[in-house]
Amino acid sequence: MNRRKKIVTKFNNKDKRANAKLHKSNKPAYVSKAERERLALLAQEQQIDTLNDEAC
Repeated sequence: MNRRKKIVTKFNNKDKRANAKLHKSNKPAYVSKAERERLALLAQEQQIDTLNDEAC
């Protein structure tokens, strides 16, 4: 019984890992702190540009 259980659990674990690879997480990709700051600066510059265009 013990040997059979080991074999079954081995195959169950293999199936579980394969199934986990199929279902990707909905978690967004990591963005570093420096990248977030750079994106914020770009957005701020674009906002300033649009304000200047509207003023003219």
